[in-house]
Amino acid sequence: MNPQPNAPVIIVKKKGGHGGHHGGAWKVAYADFVTAMMALFLVLWLLASDEKVRKAVGGYFQDPTGKGNLMGTTLSGAGEGLALKREDMADLKEKLQQALQESVKLERIRQNVQITVTGEGLRIELLEDEKGVFFESGSAKPTPNGEELIIRLAEELGKLPNRIYLEGHTDARPFSGDGNYTNWELSTDRANAARRIMQAHGLRPDQVAQIRGYADQRLRLPEDPSHPSNRRISVIVQYLAVPEPAAETSGESKPSPVMLGR
Repeated sequence: MNPQPNAPVIIVKKKGGHGGHHGGAWKVAYADFVTAMMALFLVLWLLASDEKVRKAVGGYFQDPTGKGNLMGTTLSGAGEGLALKREDMADLKEKLQQALQESVKLERIRQNVQITVTGEGLRIELLEDEKGVFFESGSAKPTPNGEELIIRLAEELGKLPNRIYLEGHTDARPFSGDGNYTNWELSTDRANAARRIMQAHGLRPDQVAQIRGYADQRLRLPEDPSHPSNRRISVIVQYLAVPEPAAETSGESKPSPVMLGR
């Protein structure tokens, strides 16, 4: 069949070879450049930040789940968390106990430290014996071992946002000395002495919520009121969200402590 004399002629021209040059390779190179710049700015920011921020960032990359902020094999790493919630108390207890076991300096007194998770928070109790482990007998002056342990606790607990309660307790034996100075004054003075040491070595000024002096009204061993372990200092790390106090089931009202502070 012959074409029509007036039929149009269509010519298709193909453009040559620039397509490969204008592909997506430049996008990959640009993304690498932006990533490198972000990494550079992050490094510069970390170099200008304080040690606490650097540790927090490093802890995130080691454990993004957030559990790593409570990890550590020594007392110096037990309180690195930026927050201590109710579910974290058991982890902190375990790490503090492990630290006491691994510390050679504190080995002699670790059996006098009891750590429990309670409805109020983490309770760290420093229990006396007949020789006076943490305070000199009948005095609010700490022993060298007692002061060292209190300082170490303060250095770690001061890194937490949680508020702290300090309690002083005595046994039931009457205080021998000035009749105007009783177990009430002694228990309160010991708790206050612990506060002064802790605030001088890590605790923030507003971190201590209360100082409580109970004398012999909350014995650890009620069946043995003269036992030396009734003489103790208690450090309570409160939960971030303080739970409502549980209702008393015994029907007996507990004695009110002597309280100082906020």
